[in-house]
Amino acid sequence: MWWASVFMAPFGLTEPLFVPEYWSPPSLFELAQRTGFDVESIIFSFAIGGIAAVLYNAITRKRLKPVSPHERHSARHRWHRWALAAPFASFAILYFLPWNPIYAGIAAMALGAVAAVLCRPDLAPNTLIGGVLFLALYTIFLLGLKSSAPGYIEQVWNLPALSGVLIYGLPLEELLFGFSFGLVWTGIYEHFKWKRSVAS
Repeated sequence: MWWASVFMAPFGLTEPLFVPEYWSPPSLFELAQRTGFDVESIIFSFAIGGIAAVLYNAITRKRLKPVSPHERHSARHRWHRWALAAPFASFAILYFLPWNPIYAGIAAMALGAVAAVLCRPDLAPNTLIGGVLFLALYTIFLLGLKSSAPGYIEQVWNLPALSGVLIYGLPLEELLFGFSFGLVWTGIYEHFKWKRSVAS
C-alpha cells in the first residue's frame, strides 16, 4: 500500500492538465486557480493509489507470492516493460486529441489495463473486479461529497465541457475515472514487482 501510494503521489502534479478544462477545485492558498498545481491533488493521488492497489486483495483475502523465475522468462513477458509504459505513453498521445483531457486519462488507463492483462493474464480477475470495487468505493465517496456539500459538483466540475450525463448527480466522467483507475491500478504492484494474488 505504501509503495503504491508513494508511486502514485507525483501524478498529482498533472493537475494543470485538467484545470480548468475538466474542473476548477478550491485549493489551499488558491494554488489551483493561480498555478494549476495544488497540494490537495498530491494528497488525493497518494490516497487513491494505496487504496486501489490493496482493495482487491483485502476484500478477497488474497495474499501475494512471487511469480516463478521460469514464468518470468516466458515469451509473453517480453512485453513486460511495454505493458507497464502503456498508460503513460498513450496518455501523452491521446491528450492532444480535440477532446476534454479527462477522456484522454480514462482511455489511457483503460488501455494500460488491457496491456497489463495481455502481458499477465493472471491479473485479469484483479483488474476487472478491482475496477468495480474501486468504482463502488469512489462512488460512495462522491455521493458523500454531494450530500455534505450541496452544489459543490456543479460549481467545481466544468459540466458544460463534458457529456452532460449525470448519474445520481455525479458526472459520468468522474465515475469512468474511478472505474478505469481501479482497472489499471489494482494490479500495478503485482505487475511491477512480479507478484501474483493467491488464496490465503
